[in-house]
Amino acid sequence: QVQLVESGGGLVQAGGSLTLSCTASGESFSTNPGGWYRQAPGKQRELVAEFTSRGTMNFVNFGDFVQGRFTVSRDNGKNTVDLQMNSLRPEDTGVYYCHLVINGSTPLHYWGQGTQVTVSS
Repeated sequence: QVQLVESGGGLVQAGGSLTLSCTASGESFSTNPGGWYRQAPGKQRELVAEFTSRGTMNFVNFGDFVQGRFTVSRDNGKNTVDLQMNSLRPEDTGVYYCHLVINGSTPLHYWGQGTQVTVSS
């Protein structure tokens, strides 16, 4: 059974920083695409940053809004993916979800419970 547990959300002033961490059990971030999505009130869930691969190449996809403010890191030994968010803006407010997908004929998507990030102006 795959479980994703997030931590690190909270309230921060605009311009501040937060680090979110996601720990996986049951599957590995080292062999499956995984990262972070977010959902603001009244909006659809969107990609923040996610490790993925194509053939033997590994790379990270970022949402267009990131604009160099966020970095994502993966610790294969701890099976964690961390999201470091800098220069936060009020529009970054939302629930941030950890995500892992097991690719196959029918991809299996797993989500954490979500962690709230609130950026005050």
